[in-house]
Amino acid sequence: MPDLLLIGGATDKMLERMADKFTIHKLADGGYPADKITHVCTNGHDGIKPDIMASLPNLKHISCYGVGYDAIDTTEAVKRGIVVTHTPNVLNAEVATTAVLLMLACYREALRDDAYVRSGAWEAKGNAPLTRSADNQTIGILGLGRIGQAIADKLAPWTPTIVYHSRSKKDVAYKYYDDLKTMAVDCDVLVCITPGGPATNKIVNADVLAALGPQGTLINVARGSVVDEDAMIAALRSGALGWAGLDVFAAEPHVPQALRDLPNTILLPHVGSGTVETRAAMGALTVDNLLQHLSDGTVISPVPECDGM
Repeated sequence: MPDLLLIGGATDKMLERMADKFTIHKLADGGYPADKITHVCTNGHDGIKPDIMASLPNLKHISCYGVGYDAIDTTEAVKRGIVVTHTPNVLNAEVATTAVLLMLACYREALRDDAYVRSGAWEAKGNAPLTRSADNQTIGILGLGRIGQAIADKLAPWTPTIVYHSRSKKDVAYKYYDDLKTMAVDCDVLVCITPGGPATNKIVNADVLAALGPQGTLINVARGSVVDEDAMIAALRSGALGWAGLDVFAAEPHVPQALRDLPNTILLPHVGSGTVETRAAMGALTVDNLLQHLSDGTVISPVPECDGM
């Protein structure tokens, strides 16, 4: 059987399906036969390190469990004729739900009021302070791709004004801004769902956060690298930025203590797509790509850089 290198974990179902067609070698175990590896199964967080990719002379396909693939050098992969696949679309709705959840939790102070009840303060001190309405807000989406559109769709019941910033203008009814800072000035909420990587590293910087302002809310379900984390912490501490709902962090799973201490944040452990149903669909597509490539050399969901290979 052909040899596959597994980077990171995989579900029992994924392992069962892969083991039926591949000899599986786990990177964590070491000692894999580098010259025999033809396929890699990895994830969006671990990707594949350049030295590992370089050590696999017969590698033909990298299947990534996740929609983000910035930890994979696709330029080098294309140069070597290695097709890279990911798992788009099957997680769009779930990540959109997480973005909306974070926004609502910030607006309605869900964690604060939960603690208020649990501490006995409601009984001892009376009603909790009022919160903010999430209705009729101007919501800017940074990266209006498939998930960005799903977020816009799920926000519809709150009758928002949707605006967006991306690399290029799209054929949509929403107002387009070619400058992120200008958009942030006009927004109540900024939702980050742009791909990670060098082109978007710290694109949400101190100037953008200041433009969003003390009544503004930042939501990040993209990559931690998209936001200047130090600048965000400083803005949240000073009140220059009002709230932040975060599912991703710059050096996850490490989250700075300074960020964990802030009361005007909602922090999740990168679980945007983390439901049983969605992760099962992601796992199935990850393996489907591997098996189809093994069968006939084609794949189901190549990353854009590999489309047509």
